[in-house]
Amino acid sequence: MFRILCTCPPMIGAIASLESEFTQHGASVQCPPFRQTLTVSELLKLVPQYDGWIIGDDPATAEVFAAGRAGQLKAAVKWGVGTDNVDFAGAKASGYEVKNTPGMFGEEVSDVALGYLISLARELHVIDRGVRADTWPKPSGLSLTGKTVALVGFGNIGRAAARKMLAFGMRVIAYDPFYQADPALSVENASWPERLGEADFLVLTCALTPSSRHMVNAETLSLMKPGARLINVGRGPLVDEKALIEALENGHLHSAALDVFEEEPLPADSPLRRHERCLFGSHNSSNTREAVHRTSLKAIELLFDRLK
Repeated sequence: MFRILCTCPPMIGAIASLESEFTQHGASVQCPPFRQTLTVSELLKLVPQYDGWIIGDDPATAEVFAAGRAGQLKAAVKWGVGTDNVDFAGAKASGYEVKNTPGMFGEEVSDVALGYLISLARELHVIDRGVRADTWPKPSGLSLTGKTVALVGFGNIGRAAARKMLAFGMRVIAYDPFYQADPALSVENASWPERLGEADFLVLTCALTPSSRHMVNAETLSLMKPGARLINVGRGPLVDEKALIEALENGHLHSAALDVFEEEPLPADSPLRRHERCLFGSHNSSNTREAVHRTSLKAIELLFDRLK
């Protein structure tokens, strides 16, 4: 019987509904307890004990793959879209071809991006906190119609987000080095960070690469109009959090909605926690029952294609 290690939190949350999928492949699945990711030292102990590994956002380093090769690991698959945590060259050096499951979360992540956008525009989260504290706040919000969004990333998630923003009567400027026009979407295209000063909202849906790391920094934030709002449903290190905190504290940036952070979970002493107008998530924008199920089935299919 194959022994499979799963370190992907959304899949672990639905693992009971997936056990029959493993059984029909003659396998069992184990899910160790952890919060967001396992550490390299934990993975070095665990990974060699298993035949297959469904990777979450863990540090899938060359060292971990080498340990797997020295043990019994035969195949590994990255659950989900983002792959910045996987050392593909290191995997290949140990004889593994690691694939991910792209194109799975466009609707789900864009739904959350729009939810954050509406909440920041109307300060719904601030009102909620006030009512719970027995006050009755009535902040003046922003109307979405006619506002401009700088949308970074025009792939599966970005296009779904653009479609929904356009339905709200918003103007969308899309940034993507591989931009391809979509005749169904009336968006404008620009090269980063051109025209950033036109944006009322900056929405990040792109992947983390060496060139996109800290693309939102002190310099690019200074280009934004005073009172603009930032939404990140991509990867935490897209944003230089020190620069973000400074822009929030000096009032240049009105607020931010962050589903992802440079360090996850968000440290208890993070200065970001001081900003009541900000809205925080838990790296959870792709997590719906439907999306997790279809992505998990695809990851299982890819893994057993390699195991067999």
